[in-house]
Amino acid sequence: MTALAKAVVLIGPMGAGKTSVGKRVAKALGVPFIDTDRAIARDHGPIPALFESLGEPGFRALERDAVARAVAQPVVVSLGGGAVLDPSTRSLLESSRVILLTVTPEAVESRIAGSDRPLLHHDGLGAWMAIAEERAPIYAALADLTLDTSHRPLSHVVDDIVEWVGTDLP
Repeated sequence: MTALAKAVVLIGPMGAGKTSVGKRVAKALGVPFIDTDRAIARDHGPIPALFESLGEPGFRALERDAVARAVAQPVVVSLGGGAVLDPSTRSLLESSRVILLTVTPEAVESRIAGSDRPLLHHDGLGAWMAIAEERAPIYAALADLTLDTSHRPLSHVVDDIVEWVGTDLP
């Protein structure tokens, strides 16, 4: 098992591949993987229902708690696309190595088709584009490394991350 000095956190828009890449990076590094959206759903129920019952602010509070628990460990973590909207969540990332995964609208269109993601209910790709544009400056400000997943094989993205993280190993 690899000894990470701190959490490796994947951020980026919906459909950028944070979970798929994160699982593979964790496996390659021999460390646990935590998807905060899945942890929230496991502990509190489906995310669409949480958005409905708690509203976005209530959901973001649950998300902040999940991120705090995850980044306190030397693991690979995938955050939900909107986790970075919360200033407290952003400050939790200061002690982690943060990787921004980006994706073009053309590449993400098939990835989000038929999605049950609450923020995409009304305009699909148009909503995705508006959300991604709004969040882009926040993502960029937090990122220590940025990689595009639009047209590269996931294995190449994973290899790049594993190599980059290797500079942090004791």
